[in-house]
Amino acid sequence: MSHIFLYGPPGTGKSTIGKILARNLNLPFVDIDRLIESNAGMPIAQIMEQQGESTFRDMETSALKEIVGHASREASPNGGSGTGAQNQVIALGGGALLRGENRAFAETHGTVVLLTAELLTLLERLKNESGMRPLLAGDVRTKLASLLDQRREHYSSFAIQSHVDGRTAEQNASQIQTRLGRFHLSAMGEYDVLVGKVDQIGGLLHERGLQTPIVVTDENVARFHADGVMASLRNAGFSPRVITIPAGEDYKKLETIQKLWHGFLEHGLDRKSTVIALGGGVVGDLTGFAASTYMRGINWVCVPTTLLSMADASLGGKTGFDLPEGKNLIGSFYPPKLILADPHVLETLPEREFISGLAEVVKGGIISDPELFDLCARGLDCIKDDLAQTVKRAMAVKIKVIEDDPYEKGFRAALNLGHTVGHAVELVSRFQLRHGEAVAIGMVAEAKLAEHLTVAGKGLSDTIAGVLSTLGLPVQIPEELPRAEILGAMRVDKKKNAKAIRFALPAEIGKVELVDVTDLELVL
Repeated sequence: MSHIFLYGPPGTGKSTIGKILARNLNLPFVDIDRLIESNAGMPIAQIMEQQGESTFRDMETSALKEIVGHASREASPNGGSGTGAQNQVIALGGGALLRGENRAFAETHGTVVLLTAELLTLLERLKNESGMRPLLAGDVRTKLASLLDQRREHYSSFAIQSHVDGRTAEQNASQIQTRLGRFHLSAMGEYDVLVGKVDQIGGLLHERGLQTPIVVTDENVARFHADGVMASLRNAGFSPRVITIPAGEDYKKLETIQKLWHGFLEHGLDRKSTVIALGGGVVGDLTGFAASTYMRGINWVCVPTTLLSMADASLGGKTGFDLPEGKNLIGSFYPPKLILADPHVLETLPEREFISGLAEVVKGGIISDPELFDLCARGLDCIKDDLAQTVKRAMAVKIKVIEDDPYEKGFRAALNLGHTVGHAVELVSRFQLRHGEAVAIGMVAEAKLAEHLTVAGKGLSDTIAGVLSTLGLPVQIPEELPRAEILGAMRVDKKKNAKAIRFALPAEIGKVELVDVTDLELVL
């Protein structure tokens, strides 16, 4: 990927937010002003007083190139240290990119995020620091207002901006991560989740020291994306091979796992090899489980190609396959070493498949992101106009939940919203209903249950159903599906305990409560 440069007026919190962002992403943090002071052996105020602003700007240019050059040299000869250590979060001074040379250098080597804030916020933060900021010496209010006016056009020219008012530093760091589509998970093994381009996969594997990749995909995905992934791997110096399996939930079974195990053996995979799952949730679940059990566990990487997989299935380390009695009854927690999601690949999805995936996006909004829910309420065209941000926000919801509860011992069960009924309906329909369609039906049914149990106020189920219907998703259990079979499927659901099934019920948009239910007939 690339460096992250935090830029903006003095007082926006570049250093504070930068340290948190670096910690969250498991990257080094560098404050360019502190580096300049260290190199010069004196504070910036003294540099400006004794040597002038022009000399200080020269020092900024040198420091910027030093930071990036040092990071490149630190990367190991085989392409990386295994942790992505060549990338950094870098806090820049408030005028560091006024020079065209500096700006071009930063934008060539990374992504610039401009932090902004209201004048009153900046004044409150800077009231005790004017002595340390030579450009604001004297009347801070007048000097700051003048500086902002002089740089208004310059600051407004940056494409990625984050307004920091009204949020904590932690919230601002999280917002920047979501905007950039960069996450680092650590609760269940260390791995990165990145929203980028699929042709980066070869370089990303190389950076992380992952070896001997083999691609697992299905017949549908192979036609569109296998060649691009294989080319990226070859360009990074690998000699990849591919295993293609039949497409569809019908093949999410032990026989397909056995085919993968035998394929791994035929291609000579050992414990140092890496398996790449290129496809939707079925491919990811099967490949992850096969990797978790082959030679007691080998590395795997997920490249999701469906919206449902990007927003939900690829995240969290759950792998497995179905039995005739129910979905995902056999599986393991086994996280990948990397997830790379490219929203552009969704352009090849059939429309029904894309809409099916939106159920998981809506679910994310209901769980903890009302703004994401509102975005979905504006309709399909609005979502497609900013698809990358839709994907990033949906991913951020799930990542927050699974990091807090990686092994589903507590609140992670909130992610099952719509799935208790949905899995049963999907199974009884003999998978004529797609997963997202069944989950949409399940969310409405479970919202009605929440109203009945007074967990939610009246009307919530109608609100949810209205948004799902607007997106083209079903909201009622088809009449032809036998209710007794649905109840039977729910009773063997993996979310049940001895006496009850734990439901994730929506209390309001942005809040879910976990409730144990014994009377399953009441649910339907």
